[in-house]
Amino acid sequence: MTELVVRRLLVDMQAPLPRHWCAGDAFRTAFMNALSMSFPVGEQFFIDAVRDGLKALPPDKQVRFAQEVQGFIGQEATHRRLHALYNDHLEHQGLVNAWGPRALRRRKMLDGLDARHALAATAAYEHFTAILADWLLRHPEALGDQEPRVATLWLWHASEESEHKCVAFDLYEALGGNLAWRLKWFRRITFFFLTDALRQTVSNLRRDGTLWQVATWRSGLSFLFGPGGLVRETLPAWRAYKRADFHPNQQDSQAASDWLDRHSDQYQRVARPAA
Repeated sequence: MTELVVRRLLVDMQAPLPRHWCAGDAFRTAFMNALSMSFPVGEQFFIDAVRDGLKALPPDKQVRFAQEVQGFIGQEATHRRLHALYNDHLEHQGLVNAWGPRALRRRKMLDGLDARHALAATAAYEHFTAILADWLLRHPEALGDQEPRVATLWLWHASEESEHKCVAFDLYEALGGNLAWRLKWFRRITFFFLTDALRQTVSNLRRDGTLWQVATWRSGLSFLFGPGGLVRETLPAWRAYKRADFHPNQQDSQAASDWLDRHSDQYQRVARPAA
């Protein structure tokens, strides 16, 4: 069992963000902003799915998962709050969040269904966030050094995503979730995640006035598909989820542990699961 500590990040998210905060790069900024736009709705969905999954377990199994679920909810609620502040700055810059409302409409399709459906979707999304998080922790230079508080926000968030990547998956299995459902939801989430990320990034670039600049897409292709690029390096980890014997713990979390150890001055531990 992993101890999931709730941390208060010691950064000021009230101050406005520069328009191209991510290394002065329009594409990287638009892409990271797009991800942030999905988080408040997405993380509430994950919280609800995990909470409902815990309630669906028999009492003896609830005891086993109670601490991890408490930590998971605390971490995700903190992420949701800080990214809501982040997204407020984006709104003031004239960007329009279409991803969040679209995800909110989509989640209503799961109302009234077996709790394992939402857990399978959550486990798939958590796999995406975990592999993206690991890549970011191994390539912090992608965030640049122009806005260290935002870089700290992303790396702290990435570390905690890596930390709690097993919770939804383990609950799904504890409830008897099978491989067929898991893979069905993984295919759906892959489609939704990739298309939503692309649509929101393009929207951000269009409203930023940089969509049709050659430099924007040259940067985007390098960032995603170049040597060490996001898609290029995370593809093997994405494929791993399709194995019948897959478990999130099979993927290395050392980069997250190292970041939390090295940057303990950037946060305060405000809670830990009850004994």
